Amino acid sequence: MQNKVYFIGAGPGDPELITLKAYRLIQQAKVIIYAGSLVNEQILDFAPKQAEFFNSAKMTLNEIIAVIKESFSAGKRVIRLHTGDPSLYGAIYEQMLELDKLNIPYEIIPGVTSLFAATAKLQVELTAPQLAQTVTISRVAGKTKVPANETLEKLASHGGTFVFYLSAQKASQITEAFLRQGWGPKTPVAICYKVTWQEEKIIKTTLADLPTTMAQAGLSKHLLLIVGKVLDKTRIQEYSRLYAQDFAHEYRSSHHCPHP
Repeated sequence: MQNKVYFIGAGPGDPELITLKAYRLIQQAKVIIYAGSLVNEQILDFAPKQAEFFNSAKMTLNEIIAVIKESFSAGKRVIRLHTGDPSLYGAIYEQMLELDKLNIPYEIIPGVTSLFAATAKLQVELTAPQLAQTVTISRVAGKTKVPANETLEKLASHGGTFVFYLSAQKASQITEAFLRQGWGPKTPVAICYKVTWQEEKIIKTTLADLPTTMAQAGLSKHLLLIVGKVLDKTRIQEYSRLYAQDFAHEYRSSHHCPHP
């Protein structure tokens, strides 16, 4: 089998929320570079005891690539372990581009992002008929800027369900922007802190109360914010047509649909 580098999504925190493929590859790892400030280190227990571990929280990009290059050249299986899913705010593009320059092959193994862990805990669906058919995932501009056409003000001018990563200190800006765009002050918001970790906190609040709730909870990082009507199940007045008795489609026999 061709040796390659594996970018693996470690999931939101719970060690059991990684894929079987990720588990198998970690068991075979010789070198693991992991995001130490975010990845649950219990996942490292799946690796062989003789594996080498590098905490990328203390490393620069050049140092990470140097470890990968040296290990790969020695024929070692290298795992790059990222929190959640690597494709979402994973900072993997620069790593992949550098590996391309070195002609080092790699593969990405998806993971469960904290958003989906949070919706599972909240027992909600991000989309619902007449309430939201669009999910916007973004971050509020801070040290990392956002493109001019993705400002908070422009995002808030649209409907749907909104999810903000890496924006814990921007609660007031989120509230102000959404209220200015006509969103109701009682629009539901979920504050989701370290979901599936032992320290997990999920706090339900409203758009108007978001900044105060955040301040009272003393939360300033390791969380995501979900904004949208779908968080309140009492607002759901219409079911999906998918399983309606009079809704015919190619997989349901006609006798189940008296009015095709």
